Amino acid sequence: MTDGSHARKHAERSLHDLDRAAEHNRAALGEAAKTLIDCVEADGLVFTAGAGHSLAGVLESFYRAGGLAAVRPLYHQDLLPLHGAATSTATERREGLAGEVLREAGLRGGTDVLVVFSNSGINPYPVELAATARCEGSPVIAVTSPAAAAGAPRRSEAGTLADQATIVLDTMVPAGDITHPEPRPATAPGSSLANVFLWNLLMVETYERAGETGVSLPWWRSSNVPGGDEANADQLKHYGERVPRLR
Repeated sequence: MTDGSHARKHAERSLHDLDRAAEHNRAALGEAAKTLIDCVEADGLVFTAGAGHSLAGVLESFYRAGGLAAVRPLYHQDLLPLHGAATSTATERREGLAGEVLREAGLRGGTDVLVVFSNSGINPYPVELAATARCEGSPVIAVTSPAAAAGAPRRSEAGTLADQATIVLDTMVPAGDITHPEPRPATAPGSSLANVFLWNLLMVETYERAGETGVSLPWWRSSNVPGGDEANADQLKHYGERVPRLR
């Protein structure tokens, strides 16, 4: 048995890694925040997407206390490991699925923005999402790790998610995702922490920049605080028709 010192050491390393990612992405976060503000000001939607465990980033972006109300999550049941682990892997590698999902969701090129979470960003689904949205004229923000993609097999003719993105938020997660112990890691994946952390940094940057320019953005309140339901009612009414998963 141990006294928890290994966990503490890993916590310190994780905090260091997140701080390094925050500094590395400073300029990109500012650019991404401006992109979101422009989108919401034009009454556009921020589409968020991912596959496998990257769907945790999508969940964090949607109907979340302190989150933007103008978010529409892209979701296909077969991409979620809870509905079949091996199936989710195979589905992310299926060519053509991204186009189907975007057509069904009704992405409006030039008005809406797409955010894609994918650690390596090498499989057809995230890469084709980005390529299709860019072709339609929409900005694409990728939350991904070019380092993880560097040594990974190429499964899309369009390259990687980072290749197709307008803006890259680099998670700086190593190839293979897992981070402990060094130098031969076997556990402690880093991408979920990094995805949620960078998304929250993006929300902070978006909030502050909007305030500096006098732009009012739609934010969700917790439904478990006094007045929360009332505060959210207008957002549900405004976005409910265009975001079916709000119903």
